[in-house]
Amino acid sequence: MTADINELRRRMEGALKSLHTEFGGLRTGRANSSLLEHIQVDAYGSMVPLNQVANISIPEPHMLSVQVWDKGTVKAVEKAINAAGLGLNAAADGQLVRVPIPPLSQERRVELTKIAGKYSENAKVAVRNVRREGMDTLKKQEKDGDISKDEHSKQSDVIQKLTDEFIKKIDEAQAVKDKEILGN
Repeated sequence: MTADINELRRRMEGALKSLHTEFGGLRTGRANSSLLEHIQVDAYGSMVPLNQVANISIPEPHMLSVQVWDKGTVKAVEKAINAAGLGLNAAADGQLVRVPIPPLSQERRVELTKIAGKYSENAKVAVRNVRREGMDTLKKQEKDGDISKDEHSKQSDVIQKLTDEFIKKIDEAQAVKDKEILGN
């Protein structure tokens, strides 16, 4: 039994998927419902995702509309959006919370690319951690006599190639997001 390459691949894909989700929360000047989905709202005595207390829609390119289901949580939703650090200014109107998306300044765009870079680095760390666990498994199996030194070497090469493949995908995803943010 050697390191399960399919399991390592699945976990690395999870890190990449998580990165794409985080990138979805970075605004680029256009309304996008994923911008608000990660926001946690203090409702019913606990923190819940915004999409569990409201519907998010896009009535126009530079406006998000949040239809809150329970009148009692409208203020909490408005407060959570304003406190999310996204540079948005939500305003409640009955059970509807309007969120205008202001155009991005060049300074804010550069700041967002730095945040995207941090997200990318976190994803790379996650991929490297998966790699390290796979390599540790191989070392233990060789030490226990379950695999030969040659098999250990072959499996190590496979794990390293897999790691390189996912690091490259992360770099490519960041390049696309940077281009989108900077408007180039």
